[in-house]
Amino acid sequence: MQQHLRIGEMASRTGRSIHTIRWYETQGLIPDVVRDGGGRRVYSEHRIRWLDLMERLRCTGMSITQMREYTALARQGHATLEQRRALLAGHQVRVRDNITRWTEALALIEAKVEFYDEWMANGERPAVEPHKRMARVKNMVGKAV
Repeated sequence: MQQHLRIGEMASRTGRSIHTIRWYETQGLIPDVVRDGGGRRVYSEHRIRWLDLMERLRCTGMSITQMREYTALARQGHATLEQRRALLAGHQVRVRDNITRWTEALALIEAKVEFYDEWMANGERPAVEPHKRMARVKNMVGKAV
């Protein structure tokens, strides 16, 4: 049996605010929201998972335009499976590229923190600069492979 949730219940179950849920809906990113006789939104369990997907796409940098396109394709059903897959596969490549860039950025930040820790512990500026520390780590990783 399909459980129907009001917006407050949806907010409680998802950890999102009512305002956030309404924003996603007004952006056209939560399809087919029905209203009861009193005009109140009623959500299905499926919409909980849908909202989670939309938030994950958004936090990984997918544009609202692309999210709307994906939502519109999903509303069209099975005939758009290939298009939906292609859209997500393209986004997947961009996310992986971002993860690589963020990982490299994190490595420099970690090297800089290590540099400052060493400087504060010894009272003298370390001889090995953060960028050189990163190069050393890359060389060790490369040799281990």
